[in-house]
Amino acid sequence: MDLKDYIASIPDYPSEGIVFRDISPLMADGEAYRAATKKIVDYAKEQKIDMVVGPEARGFIVGCPVAYELGVGFAPVRKPGKLPRETIEVSYDLEYGSDTLTIHADAITPGQRVLICDDLLATGGTIKATIELVEELGGVVVGCAFLIELMELNGREKIENYEILTLMEY
Repeated sequence: MDLKDYIASIPDYPSEGIVFRDISPLMADGEAYRAATKKIVDYAKEQKIDMVVGPEARGFIVGCPVAYELGVGFAPVRKPGKLPRETIEVSYDLEYGSDTLTIHADAITPGQRVLICDDLLATGGTIKATIELVEELGGVVVGCAFLIELMELNGREKIENYEILTLMEY
């Protein structure tokens, strides 16, 4: 199965010159969604993970079925004010400005082997910040898994010291 057949390419969205890679058709097709999830699950088994972490919101879509299939937990990474208990946070730079991500302070047990899942590896800023949160809590990031990698944005460079799985490259 060619998973790229289930990705819609939307030109000039959200702004001119950008081609948005929409995973909605992949999620809408049970067989394609299952095939993509299985590939990440197989990778996660090799990494012997204890926990899956995903940044909002599409990291939930990718990471939760992986965690479910493996019988391990899932920890969400969210914007400030979205998690109800004590959190830790990290701020990171964007092309224009900065952003902040949070995780529950008790989401990761020191030494836990963590797989970070998201739909897309672009510039790598969100994933690098997610890695920092996991490591601050004592987790060991043993891999990062993505449905899509946008090669021209060089996000891999920001996380080059980590194992990376991408199912599709553009």
